[in-house]
Amino acid sequence: MNENVHDDELTQVLPAVPLFTATTPPPRSGQRDRKLRLPARSVSNRRGRLGASGSPWAQRPAGPDLVIDAPSHQPSARAPLATLEGRNVSAWFGERQVLDRVNLVMPAGVITSLIGPSGCGKSTFLRILNRMHELVPSASLAGQVLLEGEDIYDPERKLVDARKHIGMVFQKPNPFPAMSIYDNVIAGLTLTGKRASNDEKDYLVESCLTKAGLWKEVRDRLRAPGGGLSGGQQQRLCIARSLAVTPRILLMDEPCSALDPTSTRVIEETMLELAREVTIVIVTHNMQQAQRVSQNCAFFLAAQGAPGGIVEHGPTDAMFGNPIDLRTADYVNGRFG
Repeated sequence: MNENVHDDELTQVLPAVPLFTATTPPPRSGQRDRKLRLPARSVSNRRGRLGASGSPWAQRPAGPDLVIDAPSHQPSARAPLATLEGRNVSAWFGERQVLDRVNLVMPAGVITSLIGPSGCGKSTFLRILNRMHELVPSASLAGQVLLEGEDIYDPERKLVDARKHIGMVFQKPNPFPAMSIYDNVIAGLTLTGKRASNDEKDYLVESCLTKAGLWKEVRDRLRAPGGGLSGGQQQRLCIARSLAVTPRILLMDEPCSALDPTSTRVIEETMLELAREVTIVIVTHNMQQAQRVSQNCAFFLAAQGAPGGIVEHGPTDAMFGNPIDLRTADYVNGRFG
């Protein structure tokens, strides 16, 4: 399925694209006209004070009695783990319907995997959870996406509010190549309008890179371009960039599909660690990966010429070990797809 979306996280905050255009049919019954209202923001290439040695405090005055602590004004405490829910979610690209009344609860603090053949609407559903679907010309949707019971598509809610709480990591690593590793991490602060002191930025860079499993590998070259890292390192840098805005939900669209087995293992270990702090939803075609990292699983399928939907969902162990639907059993055992 060609979703005509550029895999660049800057698209998450570009100027509004109306859900319905002059060439798009009027909304279907129960469908709301939702428009983005957020103006574009530019990313400033601001530098913090991390030194070449990789320590946030490397260039500060030192003395025999100096005691180094984390900054007194650390970023605000993380919000409680959040549940995300899609209710009767349907989606169209022009006249073509690609999703039909999808209902799925993604529990707080749990990794939920979305599996199914190509073209069944998994990635479209994931982008709807982050309000990216509406950036596609002629795209439309119906239904609700509830973050802790509040609809992120409510007309009273701004796009940036959803993006602050729901981060996204794409299939292809997409660090900003002209920016340093340091500036890549803090880029999200500017994009979401968050202010931070230099000390807070230093602390944020180290903590986010540590959570993404990348700090030890890059702490001595934080001023090097992010585009100079290996593929697996770039993907972890993108994870760190998403974590910098303290999201409550992290969406991941096949984050390991372009990586070697070693990098894939590191990313999976990172995901399992992050699940203690953030709810994760991952699209994957790797059945072994879905079994390794997720606790819940949803199987999407689209019949020939019909929109995609969920055939079955539930605990991952049950989905793979004792599925209810024969189509699920056939798919997870490799008989099609």
